[in-house]
Amino acid sequence: MYTISELAKEFELTTRTLRYYEELGMLSPKRTETGKRVYGKKEYAQLKIIMRGKKYGFSLVEIKDIVLLFDKDRTGIKQLEKTIEMAGQKLNEINERIQELDGLKQDFEQVIKGFTVTLHDLKVNDKTGKR
Repeated sequence: MYTISELAKEFELTTRTLRYYEELGMLSPKRTETGKRVYGKKEYAQLKIIMRGKKYGFSLVEIKDIVLLFDKDRTGIKQLEKTIEMAGQKLNEINERIQELDGLKQDFEQVIKGFTVTLHDLKVNDKTGKR
């Protein structure tokens, strides 16, 4: 069992972030008699999924869908199916972005090449007095 401070430290998050995830329904910690939040193995695992999802660029809505699927299907099958589906979509987006960036890279290379030639010509003409 973890307190909110312990779990925040473990995942290098703020306690406010953990409370926000709770507000979104992504985490459901137990409460002590005094009202303090207590996180168990389930919440720890959910937080690992949340952090992995954020690392890979999933939105909090997408991550929440994945996290909450385990409550509906304890086998984990639906959660894995949804994760595979969403990861495939994310991979397609990444591949499209790579193509866009490759095109942008080629454009920049051409611009730099053209400017370099122009600069060279200007310097040569400046030395010879031509304008």
